Amino acid sequence: MPGMRPYSCIKVCSSLMKTQLRKYGYQQTYIHPRKYNSSDSSQTQTSTHDLIKEITEVSRDHLTPEIALHLLTPNCPLWHSRGDECPFPDPFWAFYWPGGQALTRFILDNTDLFIGKTVVDVGCGCGASSIACQMVGASRVIANDIDTVAANAVSLNAELNNISQATITTNLIGCHDNRWDIVLLGDMFYNVDFADTITRWVVSLHNKGVAVFIGDPGRLPFEQHPLKSDLKMVAEYSLHENCLKENNGLSSGFVWKY
Repeated sequence: MPGMRPYSCIKVCSSLMKTQLRKYGYQQTYIHPRKYNSSDSSQTQTSTHDLIKEITEVSRDHLTPEIALHLLTPNCPLWHSRGDECPFPDPFWAFYWPGGQALTRFILDNTDLFIGKTVVDVGCGCGASSIACQMVGASRVIANDIDTVAANAVSLNAELNNISQATITTNLIGCHDNRWDIVLLGDMFYNVDFADTITRWVVSLHNKGVAVFIGDPGRLPFEQHPLKSDLKMVAEYSLHENCLKENNGLSSGFVWKY
């Protein structure tokens, strides 16, 4: 079994699972029995928070050092363990993906675009982009991820940065609310079929007056998708060394607007 350092077990073996989870809006929370074995549901959130803190470290070693995040890094024992030793299934929230880093950097560098706006961060993961929107003065920010453990991670990360963050775990893809001004999509073009689903939604949102910003490091499903011809690149950032190691072959993070 390969180790977790290059994110092999999660990135390679679970990509199809992630696509299906997001497609059908499936929610799951899982606590490893070796770590937590209580039947008292009232303790679940607290115990999940404790376990997230146990397996991660607080890091600012990324494109947005203004934001502290609980992340799985090379300093964490789990980084060097087998993938099946992870206490959570598919902990995508424990990594600060390159598209999300670029998108969050863009938010912090362009405060005027987000002040007073209602922003929805779909597939929010660790919640960095949502936190950034709060920092720059958005009027309302909705962090959305169908993984309920991610919601716990976002809560912890918001607390680290002295922010209270609302999180929704229902599947918002395909939805629309007249109060939305901006939708953020970081690292969501990871699969060709799912990219098609996202694209239809992006076009629909645009037609209803919602601005859509996309963060992506140049993955093939995005680079080769017809949607790209309708996008304008608004920012490019060189990735940090540690991010380069985690994402072999990618060197920059880009932000696009439809």
